[in-house]
Amino acid sequence: MRLTSTVVAGAVAATANATSLSDVCTVANVQAALPSNGTLLGIDLLPSTVTASNSTSDTYSYCSVTVAYTHTGKGDEVVLNVAFPSPSDFANRIYVAGGGGYSLSTETTGGLSYGAVGAATDAGYDAFDYSYDEVALYGNGSINWDATYMFGFQALGEMTKVVKAITPSFYGLSSSAKVYTYFEGCSDGGREGMSQVQRWGEEYDGVIAGAPAFRYGQQQVNHVFPAAVEHTLDYYPSPCELEKIVNATIEACDPLDGRADGVVSRTDLCMLEFNLTSVIGESYYCAAENSTSLGFGFGKRAEGSETSSYPEQNGTVTAQGVAVAQAIYDGLHNLNGERAYLSWQIAAALEDADTEYDTTTEEWTLDIPSTGGEYVARFIQLLDIDNLSSLDNVTYDTMVDWMNTGMIRYLDSLQTTLPDLTPFYSSGAKLLHFHGESDPSVPTASSVHYWQSVCSVMYGDLTQEECQAELNEWYQLYLIPGAAHCSTNSLQPGPYPEDNMDIMINWVENGVKPTRLNATVSSGKYAGETQMLCQWPYRPLWQNSSSFDCVYDQASVDTWTYSFPAFKLPVF
Repeated sequence: MRLTSTVVAGAVAATANATSLSDVCTVANVQAALPSNGTLLGIDLLPSTVTASNSTSDTYSYCSVTVAYTHTGKGDEVVLNVAFPSPSDFANRIYVAGGGGYSLSTETTGGLSYGAVGAATDAGYDAFDYSYDEVALYGNGSINWDATYMFGFQALGEMTKVVKAITPSFYGLSSSAKVYTYFEGCSDGGREGMSQVQRWGEEYDGVIAGAPAFRYGQQQVNHVFPAAVEHTLDYYPSPCELEKIVNATIEACDPLDGRADGVVSRTDLCMLEFNLTSVIGESYYCAAENSTSLGFGFGKRAEGSETSSYPEQNGTVTAQGVAVAQAIYDGLHNLNGERAYLSWQIAAALEDADTEYDTTTEEWTLDIPSTGGEYVARFIQLLDIDNLSSLDNVTYDTMVDWMNTGMIRYLDSLQTTLPDLTPFYSSGAKLLHFHGESDPSVPTASSVHYWQSVCSVMYGDLTQEECQAELNEWYQLYLIPGAAHCSTNSLQPGPYPEDNMDIMINWVENGVKPTRLNATVSSGKYAGETQMLCQWPYRPLWQNSSSFDCVYDQASVDTWTYSFPAFKLPVF
């Protein structure tokens, strides 16, 4: 439910000097609201570029505005699109939305239902029409650093500063009026949110970051890791064999959390108690199908951009298939056995390991996921191509080298793992961080590791319990049982949070701090059930079919805790 009463109440201040949308939605009013150049250091607004027109979206009327700016002395141009709600709807809020993949959000109207001004930026490289990976290189070997920094964190931060500077004057607010600024995003949108927390923390009041695709150096190369396992072990399981291994794991580990509901709420217990070799010999069958996938793990067989054709598949799970799955779940180690990165939780779908069917040989063959292959080719090898052509001569050490190169090269742009959030914390802002526990794209433990990094850097002199208590006041992490990447999971009918923005608004504006996260089960036996999810590091344990406790289990927490000795530099 939207906080409609809050929206209406918040509109009072906005109508001080304007009574209708027509009063404010003029080029002259927007130009008059622009801050004088020199006010925003390094940003010179261009009044002659302003446009303004009345628009509608669903049931909301708003003023659609464009305005451009240039970086002082640079001669470039960055275009902003802004949606200003009608004065009667404005609730003294600004809403910034995250994008996905290599794209910034182009949507400006997502905040209208919250009475919020919304905006989008072309980042100076026409991000309305091009994704960042299309402009990341000028040509082979030549990095477009302007686009890299703008995509990495700069464009959204500058946009937020500009919109915050314009909004009060646009609505004729008094100098004492408070305008709240929020960010919400998932996947790379979650990384974008974390980039704002880390780089522009003082500009925001509340940030919601889901399954952040941060730690690019490791995360993007990790998409190639399952294919490297298959190449190294010289075994290419059919997607049906892999799916059988995953489904058998879900079935075996489902009751470990105390309730058999088709959801593995405790993947940590599954890691401690389940042995994948028990699946060897089980039969599988999959009918022929054509399927599509976004390529970023948004739910099993999600509708999207990549299409695959699968013939009928049947057989029994092999020892080789289990060895592939186990190596993937174990995560990347160098050839000396030192850990380089964490991996997906056991029971997560093994989508990056899906193989390709060769109709000529009637065999399953290597398929390098473009999500990782493009990153290695374009961002590590600096070749302007869309994917790796093969994994010949690629070892686990090669992959560690790729990760290390990416981490160092993009440490201050794409890595997005600064653990000292003091400016954000000191401004009184709040951070709500969530991650699906069976995410098949961005490993869930990636979020846990970042939370632990913030804890150790900002509260290193405190005990774990004391650190958790401090972070609870402003930075909360929730793992969503069974959920996939920024979505529900057709393999596990678990809960998913639906009203995070309302929870954040209530926390920021009314001081109502969440202690558990509201989520709803959308399918299966328990469809419609509301679950109040546990805040990390507490884990759910069902006492009966209708209620669970949030418990602290050190052995379970230890399964989520990693160090990475394969690298010389710390990996936050």
